Amino acid sequence: MDRNKFIRSTAGTLSGLFVFRQLATAGNSMRVHVDQAGPGASGFSVADTAKPAPVQQEPPPYTIDLVKEFVIAGHGNFDKTQSMIKDHPNLIFSKFDWGNGDFEAAIEGAGHVGNREIAEFLIDAGSRVTLYVLTMLGRTELVKPVLEAYPKLVFAYGPHGFTLLHHAKVGGKAGEELYAYLQEKGLKEDWVKIR
Repeated sequence: MDRNKFIRSTAGTLSGLFVFRQLATAGNSMRVHVDQAGPGASGFSVADTAKPAPVQQEPPPYTIDLVKEFVIAGHGNFDKTQSMIKDHPNLIFSKFDWGNGDFEAAIEGAGHVGNREIAEFLIDAGSRVTLYVLTMLGRTELVKPVLEAYPKLVFAYGPHGFTLLHHAKVGGKAGEELYAYLQEKGLKEDWVKIR
């Protein structure tokens, strides 16, 4: 093959690949079809679909006031917590920032005040459970293995600076074993100022 034929052949192939790539990535307004006509046929045809893709509307974010109201209810208002979940099921995933990154979910409010009824309701509703809430509930068989695997978590702070020791204490009788365990591990404080 002489040089001129090689250049024309290569240029034609590259042009064809470029056009194919452009057509293949054109989006929803154009569709590329492979022609099954056989050897010597062009191989491709372009059809205009003329139908725009449907626009899916995203739900708006919850308002800060709604999230705050739910988190406050989670501390001790069982009826309001239930009704708000019925109206806005995804509130169980929401957290409110009380300032300086002190985020709190409703289940965490129930946890640090020792409200077992609300905490268990929220867990059943699909809320994200935390080590602090499990400590308040006295779930020693779940908390101890995590703390053995990650010993520094013994000294971690929950919402508002409440420690695991605080959560074990407000858990009452259910938290007694964990309360003793946490003290053995060196945890002495039940609250640390974080804001």
